[in-house]
Amino acid sequence: MANVHALIIDDDAYSVHVMERLLDYEDISYTSITDPTELEATLKTMEKVDIIFVDLEMPKLDGYEVLEILKKKLGPEARIVACTVHTAEIKTTRKLGFFGFVAKPLEMSRFLDQLHRLLNGESVWDTGV
Repeated sequence: MANVHALIIDDDAYSVHVMERLLDYEDISYTSITDPTELEATLKTMEKVDIIFVDLEMPKLDGYEVLEILKKKLGPEARIVACTVHTAEIKTTRKLGFFGFVAKPLEMSRFLDQLHRLLNGESVWDTGV
């Protein structure tokens, strides 16, 4: 999947590291943002983004505020996926327009299956249970 580019937006360095290693495994390039206030500047420098993983609980801007920015900048068809430990938020994320939901902690085989499905246009809603 060398032509696929992902955007990771998460304030937790360990979570970003895990996601990056999983994307490396699939030969997917990525841009990582640990401070969501850098989102708009980062989007200006990106040539393309195929999928976006957003943590919901971050300082300064939460995942729902990030979703609004992304929808305005990239359009409603953007594949924006909530990636969080807060599995009780799954209904809210769906209602507000996320493309999918992936629960942390990420488990390699489950995540890789989810990733392939998401990239093939399938909306994934998985609490990991």
